[in-house]
Amino acid sequence: MTGRAAGAGAADAPAPAAGSAGGRPLIITEDPLLLDDLLRLCAAAGADPHLPRAVPGRSGPPAEAEGGPAGTAADPVDGPSGCNHTGVGWESAPLVLVGHDAAGRVRGMPRRTGVFLVGRDLDDPLVWQRAVEIGAEEVLCLPDAESRLVDRIADVVEGAGRPALAVGVIGGSGGAGASTLACALAVRAARAGERTMLIDGDPLGGGMDVLLGGEGAQGLRWPDFAASRGRVAAGALEESLPELHDLRVLSWDRGDRVVVPPAAVRSVVAAARRRGGVVVVDLPRRVDEAVAEVLAQLDLVLMVVPGELRSVAAAGRVAAGVRMVARDVRVVVRGRCPGGLDPESVAGLLGAPLAGEVPVEVGLPGRVAEGEAPGAAGRSALARFCDGFWQRALGAGQGVPA
Repeated sequence: MTGRAAGAGAADAPAPAAGSAGGRPLIITEDPLLLDDLLRLCAAAGADPHLPRAVPGRSGPPAEAEGGPAGTAADPVDGPSGCNHTGVGWESAPLVLVGHDAAGRVRGMPRRTGVFLVGRDLDDPLVWQRAVEIGAEEVLCLPDAESRLVDRIADVVEGAGRPALAVGVIGGSGGAGASTLACALAVRAARAGERTMLIDGDPLGGGMDVLLGGEGAQGLRWPDFAASRGRVAAGALEESLPELHDLRVLSWDRGDRVVVPPAAVRSVVAAARRRGGVVVVDLPRRVDEAVAEVLAQLDLVLMVVPGELRSVAAAGRVAAGVRMVARDVRVVVRGRCPGGLDPESVAGLLGAPLAGEVPVEVGLPGRVAEGEAPGAAGRSALARFCDGFWQRALGAGQGVPA
């Protein structure tokens, strides 16, 4: 189990840069069984931890007995230099794992983020007191919190920072142009310098790599990840995918497989988000277990709806399924039919905020067929919509446009 230590003061000091100590966590404990568990979890996360020669106070009386803060001349972790024999200490380690037995000996150290108190008994009232005293970010109790701890250690190894802004695009009706918009959003984000990944979430959509003119590009496709379980390394995912138009693309191959287990989908999308930047997902109009796993990790879903009544009626049914999982659903109105509905009316009928309007571009299908990626023409209405969307989304600092 895990718990956040109220009043721990973790925000009192800036976080050390991820990877500042080579992506290696610092372990402080004298409990041999706990140490064995932590070493095992570090190995599972691919981390090589730093171990001090001695826990503070081991070579002399406990700091509490001396009437002062933890730290003695014989203390290799929190002595005057703050470093152990490897040159990595409390302030420079990207992550510090403090065993419940050693909490009293690091009390008085500078407050920082990335400190976790690891124990075995969540019901022990003293564990929360110790967590507050050392400024721990969370209390992790084994074995329940093993997967959580492995994830945090692996984040350090990968140098994970702010997660990607994840945006899904779904058609409110057939032929609404959702795949075109998803592709254009990814292309414009990449051209703006964002680290971008485009994920094809619709196995029956024909392939986003085809839309980008890269169906023959070397790299893995969805069926290659069908056996994925647990954590997928973000860096390895990125390097394994085809690179088209300065972005990475996870699409479907030309084979018969159209189903990837939900657990694999969850792991892959989580890895895509950990790499940072922008993730754009082209979604199918049906919501099954695998799609629900994607929706749960998205910051925002854009529903593309043509401005006519029949499409709005179809979109209402799609929106009902999406809203069961997605946190934020907004409407993009694409084109207007003669005598059709204006964008505000479409959004009002669907009970969702309006994200904007994209006029239908005459000649776009022909240009795409000739190899031009959607959104590549910077002066097009589609490109202008995408550029404005990213300026609001990424400029707000909150990950979602107002």
